[in-house]
Amino acid sequence: MTCAEPGCGGTVVGGYCDVCGTAPATGAQEPPSTARAEPPSTARAESSPSARSARTARSGSVKAASTRGRLGAGIVAIPRVPKGDPAAAIMANPQVPEGSRFCGNPECGKPVGRGRDGQPGLTQGFCTQCGTRYSFVPKLSRGDLVGGQYEVQGCIAHGGLGWIYLAIDRNVHNRWVVLKGLLNSGDADAMAAAAAEVLALAEVEHPNIVRIYNFVSHQDASATEPVGYIVMEYVGGTSLKQIRKALNAPLPPGQAVAYIIEIAPALDYLHMQGLAYCDFKPDNVMQTDEQLKLIDLGAVISMDDLDSALYGTVGYQAPEISKTGPTVASDVYTVGRTLAVLVMDVPQEQGHFVEQLPGPETVPVLAKHESLYRAIKRATDPDPEQRFSSIGEMTDQLTGVMHEIVATETNDEQPRSSNYFSPQRAVFGAGRDVKLQPDQVIAALSVPAVDPTDSGAAVLATTSGTPPAQLEYTLRMARGGAKATKSTSVEIPLRLVRAALEIGAPELARARIGELQPLIPGDWRLTWYSGQCALLEGDIAKAAVDFGKVLALLPGELTPKLAFAAASEMQGAGDYAARYYEIVWRTDHSYLSAAFGLARQRARTGDRAGAVAALDQVPTASAHFSIAAATAIEILLDGREPKDLDEQTLLDAGKRAAALTLESTEKRATMRLRVFSAALGWLQEGNTPRTPRLLSTDFEGPDIRIEMEKCYRELAHATSDTWDRIALVEKANAIRPRTRV
Repeated sequence: MTCAEPGCGGTVVGGYCDVCGTAPATGAQEPPSTARAEPPSTARAESSPSARSARTARSGSVKAASTRGRLGAGIVAIPRVPKGDPAAAIMANPQVPEGSRFCGNPECGKPVGRGRDGQPGLTQGFCTQCGTRYSFVPKLSRGDLVGGQYEVQGCIAHGGLGWIYLAIDRNVHNRWVVLKGLLNSGDADAMAAAAAEVLALAEVEHPNIVRIYNFVSHQDASATEPVGYIVMEYVGGTSLKQIRKALNAPLPPGQAVAYIIEIAPALDYLHMQGLAYCDFKPDNVMQTDEQLKLIDLGAVISMDDLDSALYGTVGYQAPEISKTGPTVASDVYTVGRTLAVLVMDVPQEQGHFVEQLPGPETVPVLAKHESLYRAIKRATDPDPEQRFSSIGEMTDQLTGVMHEIVATETNDEQPRSSNYFSPQRAVFGAGRDVKLQPDQVIAALSVPAVDPTDSGAAVLATTSGTPPAQLEYTLRMARGGAKATKSTSVEIPLRLVRAALEIGAPELARARIGELQPLIPGDWRLTWYSGQCALLEGDIAKAAVDFGKVLALLPGELTPKLAFAAASEMQGAGDYAARYYEIVWRTDHSYLSAAFGLARQRARTGDRAGAVAALDQVPTASAHFSIAAATAIEILLDGREPKDLDEQTLLDAGKRAAALTLESTEKRATMRLRVFSAALGWLQEGNTPRTPRLLSTDFEGPDIRIEMEKCYRELAHATSDTWDRIALVEKANAIRPRTRV
């Protein structure tokens, strides 16, 4: 129907005129008098403000050390992005697309300014659903002087709080600056938000955060009230959204993770100032050369602010924020969603990314890089208490994930120091036909790192050589014996849990874990030690479940993967064991247990070449190099019929045996005997070698027999058992070539 107001001529759709905002005199609902026209965080379709009804405190945020370096951390090649000419960023015809125009009223959010009957939509008017005024028209033109200082050059973008202009600061060396105006100039809330942004962020100084210079107002000729503008640093380059769009595909996973690792300290810095960013997304991260910067601070808010409006983007924003308010957890969620959008095609509905992210079943990159999937899954958990407790913790784990990704993509190891675990203490399962023993696995696994700020850390540092059975007494005496005051330390009782495991007392360890549960509920270390208890109790399935839980909480750590692989091997789940052994060994060659485990699993499936390849990667400087080389020979030859052998395999085994440096005469003789026995069987099948020599002897039957005889006699000489010696001498006599008398 046509508006009945004199001189209007607008159309009433849904209850309000789209030109003057007036409701018909009868038959229509009056607009609510308390409706607030809060602009969305961006003029695009995916954005909307969030109301707040309650808030909860986020506890347990502990900043973890970050191992980041320059962009890409030295292991991921990130293409440089030139800053470019600022003037080139000016929009020739600044408009908000009709599909991105929505009502700024948080209780409405309906489409506005849409075309009908072939006619373009209005760029300013009133929402036909709630009567709220809207305007998508730039207020400034080229040449306007704002605040008597900033000469406008043109529009470069539009954001949640309004149009963004490029200007020249005529008072400070004609430097380029950005003016951020208000989309709805008559909105008091938006004006207050802009002023608050300047007040809160004027002192924010971080190399990865855009700098705020000033806040000025400007009286536009068509406006009844002055319009506020934030003056900020001009950051050239390209946003992560533009980088992804230019590829027309998801980013390489290593590059995407590297971007998050680089920009995360800026968010961590804001959190330490008591501020939440609220609107983290690819649009708001700009790459210039080799640096990243947050470029839009319009949604930043103090975490204890109970009154101000919240701004965020649907598809990125945490689901609980309307109830809890901005928290560290809500920002962690936005970072996880951003990473997801960068590495995969997230489905959309009505212009918004769907809440349920796809998984490895449908996304190959997540199937290939399971740790990446686990990191995204934890960061975007619907329960804020299950997410990473801080940006620092998330960054640390993503750093480990990035190392795994690069190791997979390049097939070169990418080791790093863990902030959560010690180095591996020993090697378990060194050999081919080795049955893993729970106590040996526990003794070899890395242990959780001690928190240096814990009140018991200094005492624990003095007990590193104390036998586990004496540890409790030693700790009690070190703290003053019977006169000791009650300790607040968590690390000391955790160390006693480990001591109980080391002496093979899982019942005692579980009792101590139970005492710690009320003190550190949900702490991953309790689950970690629970898994080790299950190993000693023979409940391997329960151990695998516990190790899997730790793996889900710490997706960037290798130690939980190694523990899970060992538990999988012990319960016969070879495929799982092989997968996690391979991830660990491919990423860091100091985890020798993973090399032997991977070789066993590959040999089990008949992949002898793959098993030997894993063992060949054991460093020559390692104390286990000779064991790995001997195991490789066993895998090459053992259990193979002569018809399944070929000359090249025999020569390879011989070359490996000759290169072995073994102090034990018995071990040297055993390795040589294994090669010669296989070679003799191959010759007896009627094969003729093309190579004349094997292990420094002629590759012929009689010569091979002579060498085998020598090996048997060396073994007989080395054994202390009389009957074994007799048996070996008889074998030597039987194998030696017959001679004519």
